[in-house]
Amino acid sequence: MFDWFRDLTNSERRTLWSCFGGWALDALDLQIYSFTIATLIGLWGITKTQAGELGTVTLLLSSLGGWISGMLCDRFGRVRILQYTIAFFAFFTFLSGFAQNFTQLFICRGLQGIGFGGEWAAGSVLIGEIIRKECRGRAVGTVQSGFAIGWGTAAILYTVIFSLLRPERAWRVMFWIGILPALLIFYVRRYVREPELFNLASKGKPESMGRRLFAIFTPQYLPTLLKAVLLTTGTQGGYYAVATWLPTYLKMSRNLSVFSTGAYLFVLIMGAFFGFIIAAYLADYIGRRPTFFLFAICAAVMAFAYMFLPISNRTMLVLGFPLGLFANGLYSPMGPFLSELFPTRVRATAQGFAYNAGRAIGALFPMLVGVLSAHLPLGKAIGIFTLASYALLIVACFMLPETKGRELVDLEKSQSETGSR
Repeated sequence: MFDWFRDLTNSERRTLWSCFGGWALDALDLQIYSFTIATLIGLWGITKTQAGELGTVTLLLSSLGGWISGMLCDRFGRVRILQYTIAFFAFFTFLSGFAQNFTQLFICRGLQGIGFGGEWAAGSVLIGEIIRKECRGRAVGTVQSGFAIGWGTAAILYTVIFSLLRPERAWRVMFWIGILPALLIFYVRRYVREPELFNLASKGKPESMGRRLFAIFTPQYLPTLLKAVLLTTGTQGGYYAVATWLPTYLKMSRNLSVFSTGAYLFVLIMGAFFGFIIAAYLADYIGRRPTFFLFAICAAVMAFAYMFLPISNRTMLVLGFPLGLFANGLYSPMGPFLSELFPTRVRATAQGFAYNAGRAIGALFPMLVGVLSAHLPLGKAIGIFTLASYALLIVACFMLPETKGRELVDLEKSQSETGSR
């Protein structure tokens, strides 16, 4: 089962661990906010709509960060930009802990989002180009599982810190811990090298970022790009609707304590970890599209049961595992799938745009959940937007080709032949 990992070269293995660590720490910084929403509502008297706006601005600007990062990666290299984005999101997460009002936190969260989005764009392209085609899905999926590690770490920190400190101090400490990801930069600088594909593609006269950006909107790439945006919107919109509001839902709608909320989230996060790994293996064995279909349908069923059926708290605890498994497993095929849709000269630009355009649209869902919760119970508001997202994902899967087994070095030729598909 793990032979593929043992067969990796030192370069592949070091790149995998650096991207895994970056994604885990990225998740830690992102999820810290979801655990502080209820506290900020109580301390600052902000509305649920404003709380949703704080989540949305992070995700909206992360889409901008990912887009810019993708273009910079194609121009200056994946490894260099990966380091800059890690430093950026870590610093502004740390700065969020000093915010004195809604406006200051809004600005800090927005700037943190730029680095958060940029890190995924740089890391996903880097790992996709370094790892060979036979195990690309498993490798990228393993990197994605780092998100569950970061999310779980945030849940543990929330349980411990909010149990030891008063809420008005605890939420600040949570954000201050967000500076820790900056330490990963030292590992990346020492051990991670640029992919040979990038080195070959960047020889000769550098292509301007403006020209590279324009290229992804030409008839050769635009149809695939738009379908990819629909796919990423469905994946991320459903996840953000659940992940942003679930701690608040458990605490305010289900009246769970800090320890109980942490326990429920831990079950969800454990499901997420196994979902990343299982989907990663399936992406290599049965293909990218079948994996998307299977996990989207199952995630929709679990979300419906979790948010709409009159279930007990005990049943909700049990359902948290498959909900986390299917909702998060959808991310595992995403990196290899997008990498295999576009050639090297525009890969990071196109992948960064597709993923982050979807993130920008999906980022509206936390805010819209907050708005709708003024008229419906919070659980139903979450469920409506989650189910709509997975419907979009399924539609996109029907329109995109299967890419399992594609050689990235041959993609330039194949894309020129099928760019108008």
